[in-house]
Amino acid sequence: MRVELRPHPNTPCAAVTAIEVDAERAGAVLRLRYSLRGRLEDVLVPAPAYAERADGLWRETCFEAFVRGGDARYCEFNFAPSTRWAAYAFEDYRAGMRDFEVAPLLIEAETAADALTLEAAVAPGEAGLWRVALSAVIEETSGAKSYWALKHPPGKPDFHHADGFVLELP
Repeated sequence: MRVELRPHPNTPCAAVTAIEVDAERAGAVLRLRYSLRGRLEDVLVPAPAYAERADGLWRETCFEAFVRGGDARYCEFNFAPSTRWAAYAFEDYRAGMRDFEVAPLLIEAETAADALTLEAAVAPGEAGLWRVALSAVIEETSGAKSYWALKHPPGKPDFHHADGFVLELP
């Protein structure tokens, strides 16, 4: 299923014209393909690095996925264009955070003059229907940051908010 992320109304982005995500559930695996279009020379893209777990990826350009099962618990995945990644589990809204002990099955990034593509696959470990929130943080060379999501809750950007979990994958 292809969906489009939108920038938060308070954080416009001059460099990026669109971010689309192809999201697919294949059994216990979530496959994602983020496609960013725009002037990549105006986006701070982290340099390629060893694909390893790293904290704080959301402080710079990265793509995110949040997956919730049938209750308040959810997991968060961060994927940087450098191929560094992070995974966290939460007991409830921003509560009980801990490392989620799973590694991506795939994480690859490719850049061109006007596009950035990141592919990732993870196993969230949830049975039944998945409610998914997809998002991105884009840092421009000017220092401006924009926050993109399928749906933004009222107020400031908040990717953890329940209103953002709008994509359903059976």
